[in-house]
Amino acid sequence: MRETSYLQKQPYFGAVVGRVANRIAKGTFTLDGKEYKLAINNGPNSLHGGVRGFDKVLWTPRMLSNGVQFSRVSPDGEEGYPGELKVWVTYMLDGGELMINYRAQASRTTPVNLTNHSYFNLAGQGSPNIYDHEVIIEADAFLPVDETLIPTGEVAPVQGTAFDLRKPVELGKHLQDFHLNGFDHNFCLKGSKEKHFCAWVRHAGSGRLLEVYTTQPGVQFYTGNFLDGALKGKGGAVYPKHSGFCLETQNWPDAVNQPHFPPVLLRPGEEYDHTTWFKFSVA
Repeated sequence: MRETSYLQKQPYFGAVVGRVANRIAKGTFTLDGKEYKLAINNGPNSLHGGVRGFDKVLWTPRMLSNGVQFSRVSPDGEEGYPGELKVWVTYMLDGGELMINYRAQASRTTPVNLTNHSYFNLAGQGSPNIYDHEVIIEADAFLPVDETLIPTGEVAPVQGTAFDLRKPVELGKHLQDFHLNGFDHNFCLKGSKEKHFCAWVRHAGSGRLLEVYTTQPGVQFYTGNFLDGALKGKGGAVYPKHSGFCLETQNWPDAVNQPHFPPVLLRPGEEYDHTTWFKFSVA
């Protein structure tokens, strides 16, 4: 029963997302001269791996001393993607820091972009919105999008725009000042594949602080714009618009169709290996 209700309608609460997180324009891409057609499940586009993405399949768990590893094999042709993909996602808890490592190996060249889609509200379970959260995102550029939320191809400086989050902004006031419906955009991080600072979120009322570090080149900052209060969580809490935020560390959206974006293709013999750290504290 629980599995059935999750598969019916869930906005990816807490899920691993793949084979390719975020959107691929018109659900198509061309690789080595062959066009691949993916499931269309978000307007005219393919989102988060398709109709039955990595969030809607069973994984094999393996217990670790301070964590758990989940693995699965995505078969050749799953949701339209080429090649078999072996995937391992490892969660490790060290004090107040949660580390998530993603590894993958492909039998044929395929795009791969894995992320975690957890929603956070640092005010606590059942809090109605995130307007009193302060946010920093360490990005000098972001990706403008079209009306279907596909990047236009421009890599735009954040300077002088609503997307300049390099110094703390209070979310509710910031959305109001710039007349924004919310954020659902990729912020362009440092190109380094080493661990680097990504984002900082603080809830002043409780003193709770979340810091995010990653090896990825981007992060999708999403403010729960499509939450509508229809779902009930623990304690009967509902999740209306702007009741949670996501920091989805990732490669840039639609990179498979945008050659000047960071490379998203995984080839046989290579290993996809990325890590994100969520560090929680009280300040």
